[in-house]
Amino acid sequence: MKRRDFMKAVSVVAGFGAVATHTTAQDKVRRVGALLVGEITKKFLEDSLKQRGWKLGNNLMIESRIYNGDTDLAHRYARELISLKPDVLFALTNTSMAALQAEGSTLRTVFAMVSDPVGMHYVDSFSRPGHNVTGFTPFEPSLGGKWVSLLKEIAPNIQHIGLVYNPEPGNNSAAFRESIDRTARASGIASVETPSGGESDIERLIVSFKDKPDSGLIFLPDAFTSSQPDRFTALVRQYRIPAIYPLRSFCDADGLISYGVYFIKIFDGAVSYVDRILRGADPAELPVQAPTEFELVVNQKAARQLGLQLPPDLVARADEVIG
Repeated sequence: MKRRDFMKAVSVVAGFGAVATHTTAQDKVRRVGALLVGEITKKFLEDSLKQRGWKLGNNLMIESRIYNGDTDLAHRYARELISLKPDVLFALTNTSMAALQAEGSTLRTVFAMVSDPVGMHYVDSFSRPGHNVTGFTPFEPSLGGKWVSLLKEIAPNIQHIGLVYNPEPGNNSAAFRESIDRTARASGIASVETPSGGESDIERLIVSFKDKPDSGLIFLPDAFTSSQPDRFTALVRQYRIPAIYPLRSFCDADGLISYGVYFIKIFDGAVSYVDRILRGADPAELPVQAPTEFELVVNQKAARQLGLQLPPDLVARADEVIG
């Protein structure tokens, strides 16, 4: 999402989630430690908490660390934030949550954009998290099959699919594979390939598809790729590969199609949990929230660049058409 669009959305969403009517007696300065992917989310976190009655530098201090998708840096910053012992940790994306968990955090934590929190053993269940962690998960496993179906709808001849994500520990690929593989088999897909090793293998996987006819890509939710949408959509366009993405920010960067949650609503919901915990709520009693709304965005300009004709029915179903 472009900065101007994001900040416009911030002003809108801040109104829907605002709970600024009571700050109660907060003589003690509360502290939040935030492990974030980019600068723009830092601004959104600050604004959302201000809308809920907190005054930065007065009754609230926020220590933010921004790692731009770098896994090693995420672990370093996780250690730093844990050592500060804030009242609440805020973890944005799987990479952030995995880093805090790997570094042995026992602090109260709210996550956003983290898939399969039960499977990753962050919480006991959605309804009863049970420990020190809760949050908002943006993706459900069935989305994997939906991405396959949409990709096949755009390019019916596709036989080979590459899954694009950072394969390092903490990734969320397992949450989607059963749904992806099941739909791929039913759709006549011959192969589903994945990266191996680390971040460097992501580009290798994409490049390997340039000479493979009837192929396409599915970008899974991932901090590394999501922090660089322009880079990855440019690479995909260079090799003229149909691809579907999990967030509309990729379509804003001239990606072909995206299907996923409204990021701002997930983020703001998670901030509402940060606010509640700062006011005394127990994270073990705050249920993990799953998405109820999804948006389909298509980019006609990107389709023309790839030499594709988007099906009229798909365009008609889209929540937004770019270009």
